[in-house]
Amino acid sequence: MDIVKVDMTKMDTTNVNNKNFTIEQVLPHDHPMILLDALESFCEETATCSHLITEQSLLFDLTLQGVPSYVGIEYMAQSIAAYANANERLHNRPVEIGFLVSSRKYKCDYSVFKLGMALQITVKQLYKDESGLSAFDCAIFLNDKEIASARVNVFQPENPSQFLAEQL
Repeated sequence: MDIVKVDMTKMDTTNVNNKNFTIEQVLPHDHPMILLDALESFCEETATCSHLITEQSLLFDLTLQGVPSYVGIEYMAQSIAAYANANERLHNRPVEIGFLVSSRKYKCDYSVFKLGMALQITVKQLYKDESGLSAFDCAIFLNDKEIASARVNVFQPENPSQFLAEQL
């Protein structure tokens, strides 16, 4: 299966939800494991999150003066979680954990996200099957220019606690 290039700068925002959730309300993590700053917008198919690279960013490397670009996969995964849980909260359902299954063709124009970079992370759901497996096209933008992209597959079981117990 090949990745279909989606122009995330031309996302249809006509159905963007105006309900504002803080990133803490939609991610099933606690600080310092929350890597994103904000959920900027979301709708039934897409979401945009943001993160400003600072010296306080988790995984900031003083020697590199930034965050290694492989962390972009986690920015994408957390943006997917924010997307999924914001839509769940809209329907008064609880925030649940999900699992990053795989990523394909992660490409990034930078080896390091440098101090001061204001990143915009966009996710677009391609499909979700009955088992809870979903695929997303993801991209990271800097100044409206795509600098990273990947197809990310995630799994959100119906009952995460039961699923985890069965794995032991």
